[in-house]
Amino acid sequence: QVQLVESGGGLVQAGGSLRLSCVASGRTFSSGVMGWFRQAPGKERDFVAAISWSGGITKHADSLKGRFAISRDIAKNTVYLQMNSLKSEDTAVYYCAADRTTLLRTTAGSYDYWGQGTQVTVSS
Repeated sequence: QVQLVESGGGLVQAGGSLRLSCVASGRTFSSGVMGWFRQAPGKERDFVAAISWSGGITKHADSLKGRFAISRDIAKNTVYLQMNSLKSEDTAVYYCAADRTTLLRTTAGSYDYWGQGTQVTVSS
């Protein structure tokens, strides 16, 4: 079993930045993919970004390219999401997820493990 714990969320003004962290523990894997998703009230859980553990290959939602960036620190079993130039529409609960395959998939149902989520609120 893999446990994922997110942190770094909070309240920020529009135009500001936040960095989210996700620490993986338990039965972690050297390959696989880590992803970030977000879910606003009344909406579906949307793909934000994904990264492969071994090669560091990344994929970002087209609408977020240039503002959001995913990265990982293998030694710390941690994945990060740097969010810049935040907008009110970025307000959501952000979830970290793990996929045992090596495919950079964008659908929430493809991921095997999930964190509890961290709230990000952007005030305008």
